[in-house]
Amino acid sequence: MRRLFFISISAFLSTTALAQLPDIPVETREQLEAATENNADNQPTDDSYLQQLQQFIKNPIDLNTADENDLEQLQLLTPIQIESIISYRNLLGNFIDIYELQAVPALNIELIGELRIFVTVSQDGNIITSIRKRLKGGNHSALARTSQVLEKSKGYLLNASTATNFYPGSPQNMFIRYKYSYKNLLQYGIVGEKDAGEQFFRSAQKQGFDFYSAHFFARNIGIVKALAIGDFTANFGQGLTQWQNLAFKKGVDVINIKRQSPILAPYNSPGEIFFNRGIGITIETKYLQTTAFVSYRKLDGNFNAADSLNDAGFVSSLETSGYHRTQSEVADKGLLHQLSFGGNISYNKNNFHIGVNGVQYHFNLPINKADEPYNLFALNGKNFGNYSIDYSYTINNAHFFGEAATTNNFDKAFISGLLLSTDATIDMSFLYRNISKSYQTLYGNAFTENTYPTNEQGFYTGISIHPNSIWRIDAYADFFKFPWLKYLVDAPSSGTDYFLQATYSPNKQLQIYTRYEVESKAADFNPDQLTLSPVVQKPIQNWRAETSFKLNPVLTFRNRVELLWYDKNGPAPENGFLANVDFIYKPSRKKYSGNMRLQYFETDSYNSRVYAFEDDVLYSYSIPVFFNKGTRYYFNLAYRPTKNLVLMARWSQTIYNNQNTIGTGLDEINGNKKTEIELQAMYQF
Repeated sequence: MRRLFFISISAFLSTTALAQLPDIPVETREQLEAATENNADNQPTDDSYLQQLQQFIKNPIDLNTADENDLEQLQLLTPIQIESIISYRNLLGNFIDIYELQAVPALNIELIGELRIFVTVSQDGNIITSIRKRLKGGNHSALARTSQVLEKSKGYLLNASTATNFYPGSPQNMFIRYKYSYKNLLQYGIVGEKDAGEQFFRSAQKQGFDFYSAHFFARNIGIVKALAIGDFTANFGQGLTQWQNLAFKKGVDVINIKRQSPILAPYNSPGEIFFNRGIGITIETKYLQTTAFVSYRKLDGNFNAADSLNDAGFVSSLETSGYHRTQSEVADKGLLHQLSFGGNISYNKNNFHIGVNGVQYHFNLPINKADEPYNLFALNGKNFGNYSIDYSYTINNAHFFGEAATTNNFDKAFISGLLLSTDATIDMSFLYRNISKSYQTLYGNAFTENTYPTNEQGFYTGISIHPNSIWRIDAYADFFKFPWLKYLVDAPSSGTDYFLQATYSPNKQLQIYTRYEVESKAADFNPDQLTLSPVVQKPIQNWRAETSFKLNPVLTFRNRVELLWYDKNGPAPENGFLANVDFIYKPSRKKYSGNMRLQYFETDSYNSRVYAFEDDVLYSYSIPVFFNKGTRYYFNLAYRPTKNLVLMARWSQTIYNNQNTIGTGLDEINGNKKTEIELQAMYQF
């Protein structure tokens, strides 16, 4: 009777799911902003998560056949919630309806509402699909995108007759992608990408696009859980050894602190850095899972010539921008040859997991960072490796997880966490990390304050309180210290980070949240002086309020106000301010849709800068940084002339007050306006 009750009220809760990518949730937008702020030099370029959500809308995950790995790919569920779903199914049999999920103890109506377009319930237990059907029964898609800043920067105004350092290529950024996919079982495709300023089918780029990528990826072929050929990502443990997929750190989703992903995943994004190129395979038997991969790639690096005939030279730093515009950037392209191989063996039974991971790298040239004090323990040499043991265990409403890692020089790193559901309204998270100053990793991405897992000790705790469907309160506190020097921090240091957010959602039409964060980290008092600088704390306080209101079934209004105080009580305090308003127009079953934003910002300098997530064309997003004083606006338009074709366009412009130039170096624009246009076409068949 209980099961039938939840099925009977499903009509009250269900809504019609449109065959399009949903709005990116506020939690994801804020997490992407935090990731960009943490590593401003490299904005996230991995759009695989957005592609995956679109794939799950077309081919939802079957709750009656999904295993732990399938549910982890949604990145919407905690390990406790995943275990609850599987345990419920094992105890009471297959689900009859999606809204039977309300009977699962760890789930709530809000979460089920988010899940409903990504999951389904099938009574067909046959999950075996022939190879022929996988190759013939899937969907093809072709996407082409181009964008351009209309104002010409200094790099395009110079030429070979007047300068040696300039942009010889066209100002267009171009991206193409072809992909074939059959459910979540088979995928292959190619990618081509050219950055603005790079040449196209001439001179340094006679092959056309500057970056090409191709992949073939299959899942669930007998005991072969995954097979990757071409470009793919590999993710181990909790990111201490290698984690190449997009992964978030601190943010409003205070419970999402555990790294969750299949070990191997296909790669077909425009980013040129965080992936492998070769072959990988995962084999799974009853309780054992084994993964192995080998990869060979050419990386960009700053080359330093040899001092003698017996020395081949070395690479002083790796270039991760992916730009190959100027002569120096082209000269750095592909200098460092990287051979890597590794794997994982794990034992999984009931609620227990333990795995052994290892990755080894070999380079044709040694890496030797600049002779600076903060680089004393930096990655160096021609051979390098990371090895670890990771574990997880669920008991009742508690989930333990962690990873202990070392390098081939026996430098150590450790992360351990706990997720706890005290009752239906309170979830808690705890995480301790202790990573030595000499521990280094090439593609690590753990839950740390630093961009990469090195030189850090800390303790994080978070709590999420949702007493009813209307209110939700999220908070965390993080305490950390860095035992060794960092860039622009000339002494061992420490810091704290406190965060509190309250979200009010009385109905499906209105959501309001307000948050306050104060973070204090050390920085050099005078970073421009040549000798070691005294280190002082530089606290940053941030307050934000955002309202989203659905005016009617087709029009949504969204507004944000943000204030920032940098080193408020210091000798040179600064303030930052940003306010914007969005209008989102999405008529049901129409051929067109769109959105627009109007924004004003004002900060005292770059130190008090503010980041803001911006909607973009499908599978794309942007997170500009705003400082000084000005206004910005943009609008996106989408039009579907036929069932298979979608056309999209974006126009954005920033207008600065009291400025005669924008940007620096070759990117300097003469004037106070920066305008960008973007066009995209996608055809599916």
